[in-house]
Amino acid sequence: MSSILENKAYLFLICLLLGILTSFSLPPYNLVFINFLTLPVLLYILVNYVNKKTISFFVGWIFGFGYFISNLYWITNSLTFDVNFKIIIPFALIIIPLFLGIFYGLVTFLSNFFNLKNKISSILIFSVIFGGIEILRSFIFGGFPWNLVVFSLSSNLSSLQILAYVGTYSLNLLSITIFLLPIIFFFKYKSLTKFLIFSLSLILVAINFLYGNLIIKNFEKKKSEKLSSIIRVVSPNIPIERFLTNQDVEININELISLSDPDNSEKKIFIFPEGIITSIYFKDLKLFKNIFEKKFNNNHKVILGINSIKQNKIFNSLVVLNNETELLYKYNKNKLVPFGEFLPFENFFKKLGLKKITQGYQSFSADNKREILNIDQLKFIPLICYEIIYSGKINPNKKYYDFILNISEDGWFGKSIGPTQHLSHSIFRSIEEGKNVIRSTNNGVSAFINPKGQIIKQLSEKGYFDVNEFKHVDKTYFAKHGNKIFFYFVLIYITFTIILKIRENK
Repeated sequence: MSSILENKAYLFLICLLLGILTSFSLPPYNLVFINFLTLPVLLYILVNYVNKKTISFFVGWIFGFGYFISNLYWITNSLTFDVNFKIIIPFALIIIPLFLGIFYGLVTFLSNFFNLKNKISSILIFSVIFGGIEILRSFIFGGFPWNLVVFSLSSNLSSLQILAYVGTYSLNLLSITIFLLPIIFFFKYKSLTKFLIFSLSLILVAINFLYGNLIIKNFEKKKSEKLSSIIRVVSPNIPIERFLTNQDVEININELISLSDPDNSEKKIFIFPEGIITSIYFKDLKLFKNIFEKKFNNNHKVILGINSIKQNKIFNSLVVLNNETELLYKYNKNKLVPFGEFLPFENFFKKLGLKKITQGYQSFSADNKREILNIDQLKFIPLICYEIIYSGKINPNKKYYDFILNISEDGWFGKSIGPTQHLSHSIFRSIEEGKNVIRSTNNGVSAFINPKGQIIKQLSEKGYFDVNEFKHVDKTYFAKHGNKIFFYFVLIYITFTIILKIRENK
């Protein structure tokens, strides 16, 4: 084995395979046990077979490339809808994972500076650098916190309840540390020491699991509160190809309203997905006022995604309407998808004949306001598409609200693992914020998720479901303090590392 790892070609191949394998710990596979193998082997390689800083970077970079090409391959599906983009599919398939892999290259590169040895301090150093780089990846260049290692725990809700206190990035740091622990059996400690360390870690993991299980059971005993209005979540499941052609808008609107089945007088809020009415802007919707008046009544409110235009700027918007298409509220998307909704360095790429992937040539503009909307005494935070993936960025004003509303068009993911990965972020946000999450998606997974991350209702086919009651919890510790908690953990890790380094040097 040593001779294989000393050969750079074999070394890099093993790192590539380790990255690919690690991706199978993520949704929808959730093979968590893989992390207990792949991450310790990666650190073992770094400690024992990498003595040059340049090589250390490539070890992490290639690992990251394997990791991301395996779990983000579906991104290229968005390039299949326009013939002009198909030629760049092979480049996108390679370039995006290569770019994201740089962050993991930085993890191994920076770790190498600390002269890692077969000691416990190496686990702490590697973990805190890994966790730190992951939070950097989540914010730099607009941020892309997709598929952090911690998302491998998505299906284990008992283990995730600690999110209400520490948040995603802190739990990611702790998870990396736990996954690395099997490497201690290769360290030069006494067998009793190894056993005690590993046993203590298992006890802490078990305590967290049992505590989370208790939290969920106590929550299940809570009584639900009836809502002032029924919330009807509509899942149109309309093929995205249809939106990219000039369809008859009136036919589309009639089809959507018919699917939502509004034929009664109960107070209802109808929620349709992101960009569900294309070919027109919001200002043109009043042309179809007669349809809304005929199908809906005064007890009805409609929430839908539609493009809007203001001062020659185009926005991806969520609008709240009454039955006469009068605007009650409007939210413009804050976080836009690079290349999907806007072209970075637009003037340069336009000269090459490129445009944003979504319909139209002009890039969307981003807004910087996100206010709590209030409909029929129900307060909610509006989020469009992948805005749900940003931990600690949901409620900048820290004001009270009842639920998180996420509308999305997941048709860009195709029939892939993408929609399931997107759904997993909603589970994390619900527990972190202690809020119900309602998702309405087209060609994705629409869902109602309670504050403990339990999926109460979900739908990935054409249809709808109703939400008429909520269970509430008190404001979580994380919702009050946000991502600053991560940096408290970093200080704890640094303190323990210094203590261990002093003991090891003695």
